Amino acid sequence: MKPSKHLETIALHAHQQGREDVYGSHLTPIYATSTFTFENTEAGRKLFAGEEGGASHTYSRVANPTVEALEHAFKLQEIAGLEIDESSVDAMVFGSGMAAITTAMLSVAKGGTIVTQNTLYGCTHQFLREEATALGIDVVFGDDQSTEYFLEALFKTEKPDLVYLETIANPTLRMLDIAKIVEAAHQKGAVVMIDNTFATPVHFQPFSVNADLVVYSTTKYQNGMGTSLGGVLLSQLDEERQHDLHIWRKNLGGIAGSFDAWLTLQGLKTLPLRMKQHSFNAMKIAEFLANHPKVKSVHYPGFLAKKHKFIDNLLKNGYGGVVSFDVDDYEDAVAVMDSVQLCTRAVSLGHPDTLIQHPASMTHSVVDDESRQFAGIKPGLIRIAVGLEHHEDIIADLEYALGTLN
Repeated sequence: MKPSKHLETIALHAHQQGREDVYGSHLTPIYATSTFTFENTEAGRKLFAGEEGGASHTYSRVANPTVEALEHAFKLQEIAGLEIDESSVDAMVFGSGMAAITTAMLSVAKGGTIVTQNTLYGCTHQFLREEATALGIDVVFGDDQSTEYFLEALFKTEKPDLVYLETIANPTLRMLDIAKIVEAAHQKGAVVMIDNTFATPVHFQPFSVNADLVVYSTTKYQNGMGTSLGGVLLSQLDEERQHDLHIWRKNLGGIAGSFDAWLTLQGLKTLPLRMKQHSFNAMKIAEFLANHPKVKSVHYPGFLAKKHKFIDNLLKNGYGGVVSFDVDDYEDAVAVMDSVQLCTRAVSLGHPDTLIQHPASMTHSVVDDESRQFAGIKPGLIRIAVGLEHHEDIIADLEYALGTLN
């Protein structure tokens, strides 16, 4: 039987491929060990020397069988249906999304230049604005109000080493024509890394537009239950650069633990099904909010697609599970946040239940006021990570909360 190209099937069976357990365990076992034994000294020597015939593992900061099973599953999901040779793609699991992002940035752009958008996840923005610059990396923040504005910043940068983008910007949900930017970045000799956390491979596969690196906070949709932290970095770089990434992960110590990896393996199995429901519910909530008199504006890729055709060329199976909307001011945002009864006041996304948060005072409070304003993160902006409840119940909760406004 030929391997499936369908994400739904791959999600359920990827963990089994090439992972036979001596006891016949249906699920990948949790290898809860820090170190591994060698049959003899020569087996250990060969492993450390990179020679054939050595032992398979040394230490779980370097590699762990449970983690490797998850990496294999990520790789198969990321290239599902694409004409890409599996052997050309590398996957590395980390203890958090930020560990994956920062390790890749330091490895690829050390001593060089990163071009990125001005709207980013708060901690990513803070790292680029503060730590990266302190380590000698030049960072150019391009205007992401349009693809043309961003390309202008890219073209003005003499020698960019890395172009870093979010498929769907957090929390304004802006989108750029990634395919066009990847092409331009490669002409400039830059590596392109895409944070695809909001879209997941269910809605978008960055390798389909020739991105070099893809990163996820697997804490979110891949885990799907809010039970673990994690990140993954997938690479189509050449062998030397991939090896360099592994050295950086080993020495910075960012690999995931085996239990977190195992929890994420379970979540991956239902990712396609969950994303379709998240997306369906999000569109219903966005439509409700767009027609509410107390809502000034709604931000959702499904609405942007009406103006920008490239969005439908990128996204498939829906537009993701996050919706943002503006009310008049901070006081109104607080009133809505404090009045919801079904929605859970919490940061993050990808949980089965709906999460609601206030970016300016929470996830993006680490971003300076001027940058927040330029990115469109206003005091009245509220972000909803739409869950799997019936959409009518989520709408009823938001309608009640909005009804408390004067």
